[in-house]
Amino acid sequence: MNELIEKMIAPVFANPALLKAHDGSVVNVQSKKIAMTTDSYVIHPLFFPGGDIGSLAVHGTVNDLAMCGAKPLYMSVGFILEEGLPMETLWQVIRSIKEAAQKSGIQIVTGDTKVVDKGKADGIFINTTGVGAVEHKLDISPQSVKKGDAIILSGDIGRHGIAIMAVREGLEFETKIESDSAPLWNPIKDLLKKNIRIHCLRDLTRGGLASALVEISKKANVAIQIDERAIPVREDVKGACEILGFDPLYVANEGRFICFVDGKEKDAVLKILGKSASLIGTVMDSKTSKVTLKSFIGTTRIVDMLSGDQLPRIC
Repeated sequence: MNELIEKMIAPVFANPALLKAHDGSVVNVQSKKIAMTTDSYVIHPLFFPGGDIGSLAVHGTVNDLAMCGAKPLYMSVGFILEEGLPMETLWQVIRSIKEAAQKSGIQIVTGDTKVVDKGKADGIFINTTGVGAVEHKLDISPQSVKKGDAIILSGDIGRHGIAIMAVREGLEFETKIESDSAPLWNPIKDLLKKNIRIHCLRDLTRGGLASALVEISKKANVAIQIDERAIPVREDVKGACEILGFDPLYVANEGRFICFVDGKEKDAVLKILGKSASLIGTVMDSKTSKVTLKSFIGTTRIVDMLSGDQLPRIC
């Protein structure tokens, strides 16, 4: 284990805090407020179009911090490795983590490695903890959502979940569907720099857009109305969902988020986020928390939580 860490892991993530090789890392955080998140990644397969478990672990950590309006600073990485894992596979994942961390602007300052018996870990499991600096006075949370808020979606939905399913089941489509996995701090940073008064942010991972909206509606005790015609879904993703019996609203994403802002600021937000972003709904005046969707044909239906995951093991 020492040889593995000293020869493979430590040189790749080398920085002063990590190379002290202590039981923990001491780092400087200038902000008076910090955000902290932790997550575990057990995705199968380990490699998929548009990413792998390594880049996904970094993006997921960075994005959870970004949804708090926090600048990503530091993260830990814990590897659970299955006995018999090819070293080439581990090396590929480690290099992917390094590249994703560099692009995301986050430093890996501590970590852990454990090996378990064959058949106990499905190759690699990764656990991360991230720390970020909150350099604004906004309360970015569901409790800040209010009547009249505009709901803006950062891009098309459904690609990550369908990319995973295609590889897992050996499916082939006319076009290659790649995961949207990506770090989201830069667009959030741009909104904060322009003094946009963000009320709430949420990345659309497990459970997709629908689950995120339902969760926020319940926490904020507000009614949300969205327009299906305004929600971008690529035609190949839409077709794959129809074949597989999935609803794109519930399919996981790893590089998409929703933003709740005062309705007066929606145009400014759309301009900052660019052409991929779209206004998909509004927070309504209601005494009950619910999410309703206006369909393509003009009817209205309730959007609720699924009783189970459409796609297990997608992150």
